[in-house]
Amino acid sequence: MEIKKRILLIFLCSICITSLFAQKDSIHDTERLEKRVDNLEKIVSRLNNITLSGYFQAQYISAQKDADLRIGAVNENPNNAFSRIGIRRGRIKTTYEEGLGSAVFQLDITERGVAVRDAYLKFKDPWFKTSYIQTGLFFRPFGHEVRYSSSRRESPERSRIITTLFPGDRDIGAMIQFQAKDGSPLQLFTLETALIAGNGIAREVDSRRDFIGHLSASPKLPNGGRLTFGVSYYLGSVFQGTENVFKMEGDGFVQNSNPSNLGRYAKREYLGFDLQSNWTSPLGGTQLRAEYIFGQQPGSVNGTVSPQSPDRPSFDTYIRNFVGGYAILIQDIGKLPFEAILKYDWYDPNTKVSGSAIGLNGTTEADIKYNTMAFGAIWHAYKNVELQAYYEIIKNEKTNNLARFTNDLKDNAFTLTLQYRY
Repeated sequence: MEIKKRILLIFLCSICITSLFAQKDSIHDTERLEKRVDNLEKIVSRLNNITLSGYFQAQYISAQKDADLRIGAVNENPNNAFSRIGIRRGRIKTTYEEGLGSAVFQLDITERGVAVRDAYLKFKDPWFKTSYIQTGLFFRPFGHEVRYSSSRRESPERSRIITTLFPGDRDIGAMIQFQAKDGSPLQLFTLETALIAGNGIAREVDSRRDFIGHLSASPKLPNGGRLTFGVSYYLGSVFQGTENVFKMEGDGFVQNSNPSNLGRYAKREYLGFDLQSNWTSPLGGTQLRAEYIFGQQPGSVNGTVSPQSPDRPSFDTYIRNFVGGYAILIQDIGKLPFEAILKYDWYDPNTKVSGSAIGLNGTTEADIKYNTMAFGAIWHAYKNVELQAYYEIIKNEKTNNLARFTNDLKDNAFTLTLQYRY
């Protein structure tokens, strides 16, 4: 009997000891679980600060034989009309926002490869949160269309003058936006200033910076209409790769071959005016947008496109005065999910020569003026799905001095774009 009592006592003691250890482990497990829950909550909280967005554009283009398309290869048979299919844009954009700061990173993924489109940091002012500073790779703050998103634009591409002066749309640098607090008499004004590399999305090649300034105003209109108008200024420079600099005098180029020209910089200067308005009538919503830009553009003998190369230019510099712009009208079709579009744009790369004088005295096809009349329609099929049809009639100056331009080029094009935005 005594042995049984001892055995029972030992058993009870072992249960108590095990219970105590189990309780201690349970406390530790609970603490570890609470820590894991806290960490998980922090991770989820940060995930809530991340926004993933983007859009996909599939295109079909049918064009006349001389057209220059943004998708596919060049015309395989220059004597015949041709067509191409492709992914015009495949964007994925990640935005992380916390407190006063945010970071944006956007890629473009197509059959042509993967390219960075945006990569910048943005910090709001801590007082009114209406102004901010931004640095990295971003849209250049000049006018309206250069930074009007391709996912919302009513034409497949930006106007010729925009794609010439601002190829790639973006640049590397820093920008500050100033806007007064809500309720201030100055609230309708917005001032944006930027210092950029001036080389598009290519790497910077020198220690100089280009300046951009844009001042806009958005007064309130009766009946719910909106109006915004602005003025933009661009001041930059382009490296002179040789001692030869050509400037227009009369209707031809005059050469300056001073050895000191090599390594200097030619002035790049633009002045632009932009307007955007919308209102509602019995016909539906109406939008009207326009820009007018003029200035001086350094280029080459064969082109006037702004720098976008990772290398400094090594060709002769040709300095031209230019003018151009666009106007676009967008009309809703009542309450139907359709919009009608009418657009006109033009670009004269050299205002000091025209017509039959082109091709003489050093002028080339780079001095040819173009204008485009286009019309189209957009079907908003679903919330995030659009189908856009667009036809461009492109006209160029004619001259008997350039064999390719004795007649109007056959470069009209029809574009069908299917877009999904998420």
